[in-house]
Amino acid sequence: MSEETEIERAGFVERAIVRHCGGESTAAIDHVAEEIPVALVFNGISHVVMMATPRDLEAFAYGFALTEGVVASAAAIFDCEVLLRPDSAEVSLSIAQEDFVRLKDRRRALTGRTGCGVCGIDSIDMLDLHPEALPPSLIRVNLPAALARAASGLREHQALMRETGGVHAAAWCTPDGDIVRVCEDIGRHNGLDKLIGHLALHDVDLRRGFVFLSSRGSYELARKAARMRIPLLATISAPSSLAISIATQAGMKLV
Repeated sequence: MSEETEIERAGFVERAIVRHCGGESTAAIDHVAEEIPVALVFNGISHVVMMATPRDLEAFAYGFALTEGVVASAAAIFDCEVLLRPDSAEVSLSIAQEDFVRLKDRRRALTGRTGCGVCGIDSIDMLDLHPEALPPSLIRVNLPAALARAASGLREHQALMRETGGVHAAAWCTPDGDIVRVCEDIGRHNGLDKLIGHLALHDVDLRRGFVFLSSRGSYELARKAARMRIPLLATISAPSSLAISIATQAGMKLV
């Protein structure tokens, strides 16, 4: 770990701006969401560079490894070290040898995902659009009431959003819609990975709650959630056709 720890990194920077309001222009200082390249290194080999907000990077690395199928479980991650620099970061993970061999065998350049969610894929066959069916759900959710509670409570947990106005939030909720944990990032998929990683680090049973996201319901979010056996994924904005298809195949509720 570098001398500048993740706790000390605010996730935003100050920038000089000109604010236009009511026909007048004034100089001001604004808080802007921080975005830096983050390299994820598995067993000494760099496999992916993501553009992310430099907070909760250990959770981010855990979540990415799990939601992208790099490791079969959190138990396959033996060590995680975060090196945070002023303009970049590197997270090194030691993973089980069989998972590392499988990762190399995938012959896949894991270039950081953007909005499309498939950058770096060099073949349609590598898309992995067919999730396994989820086991029977362990929760019962009164959807209108639970989602209304989650939606009304999300804002108070979005500290970075209040500072910058430019980041997504991923929330873990109880079946009643109470928010337990929120992770924020400039990328919606990064926010979900941070949340999944945090829950994995704290041994939370992902079958006993649901995820609520401040974004549209995109393909990669549905695929990540299905891979983690999450029974319900809710997003503020509308889903894509592919997200609906993946949720339907997995038997996952998508709202």
